[in-house]
Amino acid sequence: MLKIKDLSVSVEGKEIIHDVNMTIKNGETHVLFGPNGAGKSTLLMAIMGFPKYRVTKGSISFKGKDITGLTVDERARMGMGMSFQRPPVVRGVKTRDMVAACLKESGDGDTINVLANRADLGEFLERDINYGFSGGEIKRSELMQLLAQKPELTLLDEPESGVDLVNIALIGELMNELLEKNCPIQYRKCMGLIITHTGHILDYVNARTGYVMCDGTIGCVGDPHEMLATIREKGYDECINCYLGRLPINE
Repeated sequence: MLKIKDLSVSVEGKEIIHDVNMTIKNGETHVLFGPNGAGKSTLLMAIMGFPKYRVTKGSISFKGKDITGLTVDERARMGMGMSFQRPPVVRGVKTRDMVAACLKESGDGDTINVLANRADLGEFLERDINYGFSGGEIKRSELMQLLAQKPELTLLDEPESGVDLVNIALIGELMNELLEKNCPIQYRKCMGLIITHTGHILDYVNARTGYVMCDGTIGCVGDPHEMLATIREKGYDECINCYLGRLPINE
């Protein structure tokens, strides 16, 4: 499982995440809602171990091991993977080569072609990574790489961002395959944490637990579909007001 305890994270000397607690068990998919600038992406970057995101308090444990001090590559080798909201263009590296690098097995051409066809990216394998790709194509390429990697923990940052209605259905299919939604939860080997601002991805991928992040901390935990219904009806201002109303008053 993934266990985050009393986590605080700073970026360039400014604390962004404050005292976050979260537990995701094997087979579960959780979703993190929040307005822009709430700290959602910072949390994912800290879980994945990017050095810019410095843990100043608390701990992150994965599969029973404290990974707070591990590097990105060490966490990836343990079975963690991430899809970025805005992944970079990588000139000079073919998409095929990236998928081959992600494969734990031999990386033979047949396996790569199968994955590319699932993601409707068969014609993109010989192109530089993300170069000239549309928003939907970039998201599908990220998911194709994750399907090759087969991580036990998948972190997905705004998978529906910049994606049209045609692409989002396919992205939902790829995410469900990645998160093993076709298996009963007790047999799944993969767990996931999805960040979303709009919540549209929940029309395609089911989640077990939802969180609302306000001002860098978790303000609410509960049923993600009930949370989304409230957010759609009343907006994040209602969540922020609720969170602020529960803060202690300093006298």
